[in-house]
Amino acid sequence: MTTLSPKRLFRGLALAEAVTWTILIVAMILKYAAGVEWAVLVGGSIHGFVFLAYAASSILVGVNQRWSVGRIAFAVLTAIVPYATIPFELHLVRSGRLEGDWRREPTDHPDDGAWWNRVLRWFLARPVLLASVAVVAIAAIFGGLLVLGPPGGWQS
Repeated sequence: MTTLSPKRLFRGLALAEAVTWTILIVAMILKYAAGVEWAVLVGGSIHGFVFLAYAASSILVGVNQRWSVGRIAFAVLTAIVPYATIPFELHLVRSGRLEGDWRREPTDHPDDGAWWNRVLRWFLARPVLLASVAVVAIAAIFGGLLVLGPPGGWQS
């Protein structure tokens, strides 16, 4: 059985984010060139959900890999620019910032006593709970954003 390493999780969601950009762009072409109004609703919803999953994985992997807050924020921001998650992920691989397994045990690293690292280890020891909480949180945020409406309003 292959385990889901930080590298595999981040790589998979970086690729998914790029793929959903393609879906959204095609949907926009269908809407504005062919009048297929529902295409952007569907494509945008898929893209939005994957965007949130990518952002969550950037935070989870970033904390696990001990990235700076700036690097984690930049990882999330790369999802805003179409296809930017791919070169960023390649940069992380080349620089070794995705190497290693999940940090389930404390080490002698000075940051391991920080509350966020203790919470990380607690959740990593309970992967089903971590995945469940992540899915529920992403779905709740997604639902809240749907209530607020899409960028530009419903009539765009």
